[in-house]
Amino acid sequence: MIRLGVNIDHVATLRQARQGIEPDPVAAAVIAELSGADGITVHLREDRRHINDRDVAILRRTIRTRMNLEMSVAAGIVAIACKIKPDQATLVPEKREEITTEGGLDVLRAEKRIKEVTAKLKRSGIIVSLFIEPDKCQIEAAKRTGATHIELHTGKFANARPKSQVERQLTLLSEAAKFAKMQGLHVNAGHGLNYWNTQLLLEKIPDVEELNIGHSIISRAVLVGLDKAVREMKEIIDRYCV
Repeated sequence: MIRLGVNIDHVATLRQARQGIEPDPVAAAVIAELSGADGITVHLREDRRHINDRDVAILRRTIRTRMNLEMSVAAGIVAIACKIKPDQATLVPEKREEITTEGGLDVLRAEKRIKEVTAKLKRSGIIVSLFIEPDKCQIEAAKRTGATHIELHTGKFANARPKSQVERQLTLLSEAAKFAKMQGLHVNAGHGLNYWNTQLLLEKIPDVEELNIGHSIISRAVLVGLDKAVREMKEIIDRYCV
């Protein structure tokens, strides 16, 4: 089974455009779950540009599938995660000036800090995943930190042009997924996936266990509704479930 984690950050982005109360990401999470989502992903950024502390607290109490909290290794965010206790924490790089996450975590450079945070989160009963590039050295470093899961950054694949570059990125992702499995790691993937390239990814990379998709689903929901948008993505993914 390949799970679908629906990222609802951009529901909160729309709410914050007018600093109001709607649309409520909590309501969006309920609809996504009822529509077949296997989990809900949210990124609690240090600048609280979309998801905020109130959202995370209520979501922890209301999500019935799995809560995946994307987060930096900042001490304040780690403390919140240990208090909230999501089912999974995915450690990601974070820059104040970026529009969205621009790449994978450099585990090699920050291995000591990531290992400390991973140990602290695991003591709180939280599964730890690292959002990384499809690079064997990064995968080996991820294994050393004690994390049990990785999420391969698919942004370069999603943005690749022409076809030769798409194939090259798929090869890198496929080899990385196989190598991670050999290291005993669970493999997830996400970033930039949509209703067109997700099928191509799954055709080439059977080792992935979960896809985390947000922007494309929320964008589609503006046109057809969140219920239909989630169901359509779930149908694409379910074709590859064994």
